[in-house]
Amino acid sequence: MTKNHRPHRTIRSFQLLLGVLVSLFHVCANDAKADPIDRFIRSEMEREQIPGVAIAVVKHGKIVKAEGYGFANIEHSVPVIPETVFQSGSVGKQFTAAGVLLLAEEGKLGLDDPISRYLTTAPPTWQGITIRHLLNHTSGIPNYDTQKGVNLRQDYTEEELVALAAGLKLDFAPGSDWNYSNTGYILLGVIVHRVTGKFYGDFLQERIFKPLGMTSTRVINETNIIPHRAAGYELIGGEVKNQAWVSPSLNTTADGSLYFTVLDVAKWDAALYTDTPLAAQIRGQMWTPAKFGNGATTSLKMSGASYGFGWGLDTVAGHRVVQHGGHWQGFKTHIARFLDDGLTVILLCNFAQADPTALAHGVARRSLPALKGRAIVDPDPAFGAQVADVLRSAAAGSLNPEWFTDEARMEQVTAWNKDFSRRLKNTGSVVRLELLEIKAQDGVTRLIYRAKGERETLRLTLLLNAARKISTLKLATE
Repeated sequence: MTKNHRPHRTIRSFQLLLGVLVSLFHVCANDAKADPIDRFIRSEMEREQIPGVAIAVVKHGKIVKAEGYGFANIEHSVPVIPETVFQSGSVGKQFTAAGVLLLAEEGKLGLDDPISRYLTTAPPTWQGITIRHLLNHTSGIPNYDTQKGVNLRQDYTEEELVALAAGLKLDFAPGSDWNYSNTGYILLGVIVHRVTGKFYGDFLQERIFKPLGMTSTRVINETNIIPHRAAGYELIGGEVKNQAWVSPSLNTTADGSLYFTVLDVAKWDAALYTDTPLAAQIRGQMWTPAKFGNGATTSLKMSGASYGFGWGLDTVAGHRVVQHGGHWQGFKTHIARFLDDGLTVILLCNFAQADPTALAHGVARRSLPALKGRAIVDPDPAFGAQVADVLRSAAAGSLNPEWFTDEARMEQVTAWNKDFSRRLKNTGSVVRLELLEIKAQDGVTRLIYRAKGERETLRLTLLLNAARKISTLKLATE
């Protein structure tokens, strides 16, 4: 769930950054009193070479831990603090969705209204697309930022953005499938503007951010002076680069173009336990799985999860979680709300190669051990043996292409061989493989294992298609 970006400028060698980080982390590692979350974050930052991270752990709307690690700005050696301002990426979509739902509650628009009612230049192919389709990514409108001819350095008016979207061929008939679409949320921002007469960012300030005291949250503006603003980074060819420059108009769209802090997002989390600004009915709508096709609620593209309005919906070790990640201009973000437990983890970092979902879930497991899950009996020991072979082959950098879907073979296996061999070299031989979860739904099977190595324990996630071919393979620190 990302906004993508391109050009870069070098700031200093990767080796210098890594040296600074290693020194910092070794000092911290010597502190025997560091809590498990601190040790986990610092270790993962060193392993993933992440400049800076901020976290908030919130229980029943109250912050129990807010911490910054590493650097908000490498060039000036500015540390991350809880007040550090990060870019939201697609975590910002939940605010756009909330704004649309507030307007629906007031009768100013309907979720099943055709978008052509508000976008009068809509092409004939959009006649069956509703606001609901935009909210839950079932419209068929593809991502604008993956299309040829889109210049991220060019400014576009709202009308030009709508025209650009209108020129894209639909991926599928509206409501027949699911595919993540930044374009759909851009169009929602335009619709908010046309319904209210206000720029969507101003509407969100008025209805959500200011009432909740989210004083650091606003639409991105790179020319303004923003106290505690972090810089975003990306690793290119072994060197750390500054975030890419994006035109102001494309950095203010409703698909995830916000600044915020972990402290502000914690205020939003606390508000989600109340009826202000969102009534229980609205929250229920946000967290209801979208149905598409013949009633499916998940697919391989959704990693076996479901999607509501601006939120992903899933379970972890039987615990319900609503969550979303973001990626934009060298920033990675994640919020995970474990509904049955009153636990929320907010994680913001300033490195494009980071895995914020794995980091946030690692923090969650250290905050609530029940989320680690328990080993279950494997109903298919033969496939379990194949999974063990997958790990051994990954460690050797020689994954068998026949195990994978066509798409994974073409796009992922080469990278997995490189990345997993490096990771598993540090793990050592896997001495025990435990199955933790099986989820089979709508032709998708998700398997989660705990792989106990000689030197560390990992979590392994596989997604299988209906033919039992692997489409996704993920490793994360337990």
